[in-house]
Amino acid sequence: MFFVDTIEVSGLGNRVYLAGGEATAVVVDPPRDVDRLIAAAARRGVRIAHVVETHVHNDYVSGGAELARITGAAYLVPAAARIAHPHVPVHDGDRVEVDAAAGLTLRALATPGHTPHHTSYVLEEAGASVAVFTGGSLLIGSVGRPDLVEPRLTRGLARAQYASAHRLAAELPEETPVLPTHGFGSFCSSSRAEGGDTTTIGREKASNGVFTRDVEGFVADLLAGLDDIPAYYAHMGPVNAAGPAPVDLTPPAVADADGIAARLAAGEWVVDLRHRVAFAQGHVAGSLNFEAEGQLATYLAWLIPWGKPVTLLAGSAAQLAAAQRELVRVGIDRPAAAATGSPADWLRPGEAPASFPRATFAELADRRRGAPGFVVLDVRRDAERREGHIEGSFHIPLHTLPRRLDGLPEGEVWVHCAGGMRAAIAASLLDAAGREVVAVDDSFEAAERAGLVVRRS
Repeated sequence: MFFVDTIEVSGLGNRVYLAGGEATAVVVDPPRDVDRLIAAAARRGVRIAHVVETHVHNDYVSGGAELARITGAAYLVPAAARIAHPHVPVHDGDRVEVDAAAGLTLRALATPGHTPHHTSYVLEEAGASVAVFTGGSLLIGSVGRPDLVEPRLTRGLARAQYASAHRLAAELPEETPVLPTHGFGSFCSSSRAEGGDTTTIGREKASNGVFTRDVEGFVADLLAGLDDIPAYYAHMGPVNAAGPAPVDLTPPAVADADGIAARLAAGEWVVDLRHRVAFAQGHVAGSLNFEAEGQLATYLAWLIPWGKPVTLLAGSAAQLAAAQRELVRVGIDRPAAAATGSPADWLRPGEAPASFPRATFAELADRRRGAPGFVVLDVRRDAERREGHIEGSFHIPLHTLPRRLDGLPEGEVWVHCAGGMRAAIAASLLDAAGREVVAVDDSFEAAERAGLVVRRS
């Protein structure tokens, strides 16, 4: 008998897999914080004998080398990947034994497209395919994006994605479960997963555009739908190729009120991890709001100048620890300092917390009818904007806002996104810059219900 355990890395929209038999197991595409995987193997009572990478990752720092070092496992990486630390190179068709007693083996299957060296791994029991780990190749209802390596390779990699998906479909039974790493919110996916969170080769053949379109139509649609690339992706591949340092999740140095003020005065980032409602009600002036329960790692790593010191303000020690775990996954290894509590603990004597109002789209509509002359700012991405927007609104995608603040007209700014989280980040940036701001904390679907004019392309 065999097992496959799925371990969610929800902040990044990824998954990692632990698969094996009664004695030994393999881990596929581990994140930086490997203690969760060691604990999962302990619960199963198995030894991690192999750690495999489907590709050199662009969206997070891998924990593969560290996990292999700690457990003594063999570290398998596609042979064509250029990495500078010890590993076992894997070629198309190579097989490794996962658990001898269970008759489990892992077969490498070259599936270039997401990267030139991308490799999927077929889990076989007594020679029969029982699952395929597809990494960033075939996803649920989609494929991994082909534009993260080098712009000049994008079109060729898109065609390779098509060929790789068809190879998987040709070589594997239709009932084979497809187990991708990306596609659950990750920006490595060319589109969002639809139709549930599990799939098979047969289901994908029936519904995935890589199978329902011819190659030219598929490539055209894939390239037309590509969205913005998070800026920190440029740093992930080189870190993974060079070999990440071990993770340090011990608590950071404690920041008192004077220290927080000094860091703000020095131009460092002070990030408040509390929920956007609490932040709007009261916060340290100049601090920025990235919710710990949102896509903290993605958006903080995307917006912060790479390498700039960051101090974290958290509502609790547990929230701070969870945030540290999220951030090491994207290479923000050690906060400069941290504090827990509330603004009352973070402000010097005599200082008052800053605040700004929140609103709904219905209140925005009322404001437009009653007192025009303010600014409506849409911070969604270009692809979202194309689906519909509020007439007369300014459009500055959130990830470009820090360098474009001076381009906004004077006056009160009502800022919105699709659900409220990104608007809160933007509102904190505007508030820190001294602008009068209102954060629209509402679902974008409410804009039409509120009578706002929305144009659709």
